[in-house]
Amino acid sequence: MKVVYEDNHLIIVYKESGEIVQGDKTGDVPLSETVKAYIKEKYHKPGNVFLGVVHRLDRPVSGLVIFARTSKSLPRLNDMFRRGDMHKTYWAITKEPPLHPQGTLCHWLVRNEKQNKSYANDHEVPNSKRAELNYRLIGHSDNYYLLEVELLTGRHHQIRCQLAQMGCPIKGDLKYGAKRSNPDGSISLLSHHVEFVHPVSKETISIDSPLPEDTLWQDIAQTVKKG
Repeated sequence: MKVVYEDNHLIIVYKESGEIVQGDKTGDVPLSETVKAYIKEKYHKPGNVFLGVVHRLDRPVSGLVIFARTSKSLPRLNDMFRRGDMHKTYWAITKEPPLHPQGTLCHWLVRNEKQNKSYANDHEVPNSKRAELNYRLIGHSDNYYLLEVELLTGRHHQIRCQLAQMGCPIKGDLKYGAKRSNPDGSISLLSHHVEFVHPVSKETISIDSPLPEDTLWQDIAQTVKKG
Protein backbone atom coordinates (compact mmCIF):
# COMPACT_ATOMS: atom_id res chain seq x y z
CA MET A 1 0.00 0.00 0.00
CA LYS A 2 1.29 3.44 -0.95
CA VAL A 3 0.19 6.44 1.12
CA VAL A 4 0.37 9.60 -0.99
CA TYR A 5 -1.15 12.05 1.52
CA GLU A 6 -2.28 11.95 5.12
CA ASP A 7 -3.19 14.30 7.94
CA ASN A 8 -5.40 14.13 11.03
CA HIS A 9 -8.63 14.13 9.03
CA LEU A 10 -8.06 12.19 5.83
CA ILE A 11 -5.72 9.80 4.06
CA ILE A 12 -5.20 9.28 0.31
CA VAL A 13 -3.69 6.00 -0.85
CA TYR A 14 -2.78 4.39 -4.16
CA LYS A 15 -4.92 1.36 -4.96
CA GLU A 16 -3.37 -1.40 -7.01
CA SER A 17 -5.45 -3.07 -9.69
CA GLY A 18 -7.14 -6.14 -8.22
CA GLU A 19 -7.66 -4.65 -4.77
CA ILE A 20 -11.16 -3.98 -3.48
CA VAL A 21 -11.93 -0.79 -1.56
CA GLN A 22 -14.60 -2.32 0.69
CA GLY A 23 -15.35 -5.89 1.68
CA ASP A 24 -17.49 -7.95 -0.69
CA LYS A 25 -18.70 -11.51 -1.20
CA THR A 26 -15.21 -12.67 -2.27
CA GLY A 27 -14.00 -12.38 1.31
CA ASP A 28 -10.74 -10.80 0.11
CA VAL A 29 -9.10 -8.32 2.49
CA PRO A 30 -10.26 -4.85 1.37
CA LEU A 31 -8.05 -1.79 1.10
CA SER A 32 -10.04 -0.13 3.89
CA GLU A 33 -8.88 -2.81 6.36
CA THR A 34 -5.26 -2.48 5.19
CA VAL A 35 -5.44 1.29 5.79
CA LYS A 36 -6.97 0.77 9.25
CA ALA A 37 -4.13 -1.60 10.18
CA TYR A 38 -1.58 0.95 8.92
CA ILE A 39 -3.11 3.75 11.05
CA LYS A 40 -3.40 1.51 14.11
CA GLU A 41 0.26 0.53 13.91
CA LYS A 42 1.70 3.92 12.96
CA TYR A 43 -0.15 5.91 15.63
CA HIS A 44 -0.36 3.13 18.27
CA LYS A 45 -4.13 3.43 18.42
CA PRO A 46 -5.95 1.17 20.87
CA GLY A 47 -9.24 -0.49 19.97
CA ASN A 48 -11.03 0.00 16.69
CA VAL A 49 -9.72 2.57 14.22
CA PHE A 50 -12.25 4.90 12.57
CA LEU A 51 -12.06 5.00 8.78
CA GLY A 52 -14.78 6.30 6.49
CA VAL A 53 -15.09 5.11 2.88
CA VAL A 54 -15.85 8.18 0.77
CA HIS A 55 -15.83 6.64 -2.73
CA ARG A 56 -14.78 3.48 -4.55
CA LEU A 57 -12.86 2.37 -7.61
CA ASP A 58 -13.73 -0.72 -9.64
CA ARG A 59 -11.56 -3.71 -8.74
CA PRO A 60 -9.49 -3.74 -11.99
CA VAL A 61 -8.86 0.04 -11.81
CA SER A 62 -5.82 1.56 -10.08
CA GLY A 63 -5.13 4.97 -8.61
CA LEU A 64 -6.08 7.38 -5.86
CA VAL A 65 -8.64 6.55 -3.17
CA ILE A 66 -9.62 9.00 -0.42
CA PHE A 67 -10.63 7.85 3.07
CA ALA A 68 -11.90 9.93 5.99
CA ARG A 69 -9.98 9.51 9.25
CA THR A 70 -12.48 11.35 11.46
CA SER A 71 -16.25 11.48 11.89
CA LYS A 72 -15.95 15.24 11.39
CA SER A 73 -14.45 14.96 7.90
CA LEU A 74 -16.55 12.03 6.61
CA PRO A 75 -19.89 13.84 6.07
CA ARG A 76 -18.08 16.86 4.66
CA LEU A 77 -16.17 14.74 2.14
CA ASN A 78 -19.38 12.90 1.26
CA ASP A 79 -21.10 16.25 0.61
CA MET A 80 -18.20 17.39 -1.56
CA PHE A 81 -18.52 14.29 -3.74
CA ARG A 82 -22.29 14.74 -3.96
CA ARG A 83 -22.00 18.41 -4.97
CA GLY A 84 -19.18 17.79 -7.46
CA ASP A 85 -16.66 19.79 -5.46
CA MET A 86 -14.18 16.90 -5.58
CA HIS A 87 -12.38 17.33 -8.90
CA LYS A 88 -11.05 14.00 -10.20
CA THR A 89 -9.35 13.21 -13.48
CA TYR A 90 -8.58 9.78 -14.86
CA TRP A 91 -6.09 8.49 -17.41
CA ALA A 92 -7.23 5.76 -19.78
CA ILE A 93 -5.19 3.85 -22.36
CA THR A 94 -7.08 2.80 -25.50
CA LYS A 95 -6.12 0.86 -28.60
CA GLU A 96 -8.19 3.09 -30.88
CA PRO A 97 -7.84 6.88 -31.16
CA PRO A 98 -10.90 9.07 -30.59
CA LEU A 99 -12.44 10.63 -33.69
CA HIS A 100 -11.80 14.09 -32.19
CA PRO A 101 -8.79 14.95 -29.98
CA GLN A 102 -11.09 16.31 -27.29
CA GLY A 103 -14.77 16.53 -26.56
CA THR A 104 -17.69 15.96 -24.22
CA LEU A 105 -19.64 12.70 -24.10
CA CYS A 106 -23.24 12.65 -22.91
CA HIS A 107 -25.22 9.42 -22.70
CA TRP A 108 -28.04 7.87 -20.73
CA LEU A 109 -26.76 4.79 -18.90
CA VAL A 110 -28.81 1.78 -17.84
CA ARG A 111 -27.22 -0.52 -15.29
CA ASN A 112 -27.74 -4.28 -15.55
CA GLU A 113 -27.22 -5.60 -12.02
CA LYS A 114 -26.99 -9.28 -13.02
CA GLN A 115 -24.27 -8.60 -15.59
CA ASN A 116 -22.62 -5.88 -13.46
CA LYS A 117 -22.50 -3.80 -16.62
CA SER A 118 -23.90 -0.50 -17.90
CA TYR A 119 -25.29 0.21 -21.35
CA ALA A 120 -25.16 3.61 -23.06
CA ASN A 121 -28.03 5.21 -24.94
CA ASP A 122 -28.04 8.43 -26.95
CA HIS A 123 -31.36 9.51 -25.46
CA GLU A 124 -33.27 9.02 -22.22
CA VAL A 125 -34.83 5.59 -21.80
CA PRO A 126 -36.60 3.93 -18.83
CA ASN A 127 -34.38 3.48 -15.74
CA SER A 128 -31.52 5.43 -17.34
CA LYS A 129 -29.29 8.04 -15.68
CA ARG A 130 -27.62 10.91 -17.47
CA ALA A 131 -23.83 10.54 -17.72
CA GLU A 132 -21.42 13.23 -18.87
CA LEU A 133 -17.65 13.48 -19.11
CA ASN A 134 -14.96 15.50 -20.86
CA TYR A 135 -12.04 13.76 -22.55
CA ARG A 136 -8.79 14.90 -24.11
CA LEU A 137 -6.10 13.02 -26.03
CA ILE A 138 -2.88 13.84 -24.17
CA GLY A 139 -0.33 11.25 -25.35
CA HIS A 140 0.27 8.16 -27.45
CA SER A 141 2.77 5.37 -28.12
CA ASP A 142 3.20 3.46 -31.37
CA ASN A 143 0.11 1.35 -30.70
CA TYR A 144 -1.91 3.00 -27.92
CA TYR A 145 -3.52 6.32 -27.00
CA LEU A 146 -3.71 8.07 -23.63
CA LEU A 147 -6.90 9.96 -22.79
CA GLU A 148 -7.44 12.27 -19.84
CA VAL A 149 -11.01 12.07 -18.59
CA GLU A 150 -12.87 14.49 -16.32
CA LEU A 151 -16.05 13.08 -14.83
CA LEU A 152 -18.98 15.49 -14.67
CA THR A 153 -21.32 12.85 -13.20
CA GLY A 154 -20.60 9.68 -11.25
CA ARG A 155 -22.32 6.65 -12.75
CA HIS A 156 -21.66 2.90 -12.61
CA HIS A 157 -18.76 2.01 -14.95
CA GLN A 158 -19.24 5.42 -16.56
CA ILE A 159 -15.81 5.95 -18.13
CA ARG A 160 -15.56 2.33 -19.26
CA CYS A 161 -19.00 2.39 -20.85
CA GLN A 162 -18.85 5.83 -22.48
CA LEU A 163 -15.38 5.42 -23.99
CA ALA A 164 -16.43 2.05 -25.39
CA GLN A 165 -19.56 3.64 -26.83
CA MET A 166 -17.44 6.11 -28.81
CA GLY A 167 -15.31 3.27 -30.18
CA CYS A 168 -12.43 3.48 -27.71
CA PRO A 169 -12.75 0.62 -25.20
CA ILE A 170 -10.11 0.75 -22.47
CA LYS A 171 -7.16 -1.59 -22.93
CA GLY A 172 -7.80 -4.89 -21.15
CA ASP A 173 -11.49 -4.20 -20.52
CA LEU A 174 -13.07 -7.32 -22.05
CA LYS A 175 -16.45 -6.46 -20.51
CA TYR A 176 -16.65 -3.33 -22.66
CA GLY A 177 -15.19 -4.58 -25.92
CA ALA A 178 -11.40 -4.79 -25.57
CA LYS A 179 -10.08 -7.58 -27.79
CA ARG A 180 -7.71 -9.05 -25.21
CA SER A 181 -7.13 -8.93 -21.47
CA ASN A 182 -4.11 -7.47 -19.69
CA PRO A 183 -1.75 -10.14 -18.27
CA ASP A 184 -2.39 -9.03 -14.68
CA GLY A 185 -6.18 -8.83 -15.07
CA SER A 186 -6.17 -5.05 -14.82
CA ILE A 187 -7.83 -2.58 -17.13
CA SER A 188 -5.74 0.40 -18.21
CA LEU A 189 -7.70 3.01 -16.26
CA LEU A 190 -6.04 5.12 -13.56
CA SER A 191 -7.58 7.51 -11.04
CA HIS A 192 -4.79 9.97 -11.74
CA HIS A 193 -5.49 13.30 -10.03
CA VAL A 194 -7.66 14.73 -7.25
CA GLU A 195 -8.06 18.36 -6.27
CA PHE A 196 -10.33 19.73 -3.57
CA VAL A 197 -10.57 22.15 -0.67
CA HIS A 198 -9.69 20.37 2.58
CA PRO A 199 -12.94 19.91 4.56
CA VAL A 200 -11.36 21.17 7.80
CA SER A 201 -8.25 23.27 7.09
CA LYS A 202 -9.74 24.78 3.88
CA GLU A 203 -6.38 24.46 2.12
CA THR A 204 -6.35 23.29 -1.50
CA ILE A 205 -5.20 19.67 -1.81
CA SER A 206 -3.87 18.66 -5.24
CA ILE A 207 -2.46 15.15 -5.64
CA ASP A 208 -1.20 13.08 -8.59
CA SER A 209 -1.20 9.30 -8.47
CA PRO A 210 1.89 7.17 -8.94
CA LEU A 211 1.84 5.29 -12.23
CA PRO A 212 1.29 1.53 -12.40
CA GLU A 213 4.59 -0.31 -12.76
CA ASP A 214 3.56 -1.70 -16.15
CA THR A 215 6.05 -0.52 -18.79
CA LEU A 216 3.30 0.71 -21.13
CA TRP A 217 2.12 3.17 -18.49
CA GLN A 218 5.67 4.37 -17.90
CA ASP A 219 6.36 4.77 -21.63
CA ILE A 220 3.12 6.44 -22.64
CA ALA A 221 3.29 8.89 -19.72
CA GLN A 222 6.59 10.15 -21.18
CA THR A 223 4.67 11.40 -24.22
CA VAL A 224 2.40 13.71 -22.23
CA LYS A 225 3.18 17.36 -22.92
CA LYS A 226 3.47 19.36 -19.72
CA GLY A 227 1.71 22.66 -19.31
